Amino acid sequence: MNVIVANKYQSMLQSLNIDIIKTMYGEFDVDEIIKTFKNFFFQRMILDITAIKDYKDISKLQKLSVELDMSKVILFFDDTADTSIPNFYSMLVAMGIYNFTKSLDGIQYLLNTPNTYKDVAHYLVINPQTQAVMQATNNSIAGQSGAMAQPIITKQTKILGVKNITKNTGATTLIYMMLRQLEKNYKVAAIEVGRREFSFFRYKNMYSVDKGELDDKISKLSDHDVLLVDVNDDKKALEKCTDVIYLIEPSIIKLNRLTMVDPKIILKLKNKKVVLNQSLLSSNDVAEFEYESKLNVFFNLPPLDERENDLPALNDLLTKLGFTLQSDEKNVERRNKILGIF
Repeated sequence: MNVIVANKYQSMLQSLNIDIIKTMYGEFDVDEIIKTFKNFFFQRMILDITAIKDYKDISKLQKLSVELDMSKVILFFDDTADTSIPNFYSMLVAMGIYNFTKSLDGIQYLLNTPNTYKDVAHYLVINPQTQAVMQATNNSIAGQSGAMAQPIITKQTKILGVKNITKNTGATTLIYMMLRQLEKNYKVAAIEVGRREFSFFRYKNMYSVDKGELDDKISKLSDHDVLLVDVNDDKKALEKCTDVIYLIEPSIIKLNRLTMVDPKIILKLKNKKVVLNQSLLSSNDVAEFEYESKLNVFFNLPPLDERENDLPALNDLLTKLGFTLQSDEKNVERRNKILGIF
């Protein structure tokens, strides 16, 4: 179910043919919007920018982007925003706000085909202003989740950890597919800790190390842009990662087995990047899963064929994780036209 927060465009947004669970009409302080919806389970929010009090103060949108899951928010605005706020589109992308439009057709489009970073990366203009916004946003998010231990590296290498939560959820195979996708744009390698399953792929740049050897391997691969780490059960390996995704296969038997083994697992996963892997759930099913588990699903990934050379669903996950992949200019032009953004 969806929610609408509207002010100037109330009558326009009321004409949308979508299921609505809650509406708010008027002008609201950003803290009031956050308080109302931070722990409120919804599928999508259509947010009229004029409903945010003092929305031309970019810090208001920045606070919203830190406190709410912006992958579920569709920001609706008109020319008063993108002409009066300097570098407006670039600022939105820098804050992690990817779903924005100036048309009702655009809202309907984004409900079915939400943007990923890949779709909006061309708006991002790196300058002191956007760099400051990105740094402040990242600092705020880090302050909420707690600082992670700094990895031992000599450059800005991204170390992405992948961890199975339900048993045999496919972290090893997923890393293999990620490696093949990312090597088209990055210098990338994969490391598994405490096992020797990578050897079955017989693929370059995949390394197996024993527990306690990860630091040394990271140091030797410090010239790489990206390191993918299958952390398995090594807690110290988790601390070396700059980002981690937690894989759950949402079958009833696996979830029940998981909660029997560790009744507190759901609490431990709160505010983590939970990815449903090998999932056949629809968007409505995912919303129900989130409601029942009280978890926010970072991404719903369907079963993939590791023999394929290009996997659009995996590309969407990688772009949401912040990686820049090659984009289709014609698709960007078509998307912008639907969204009313030029």
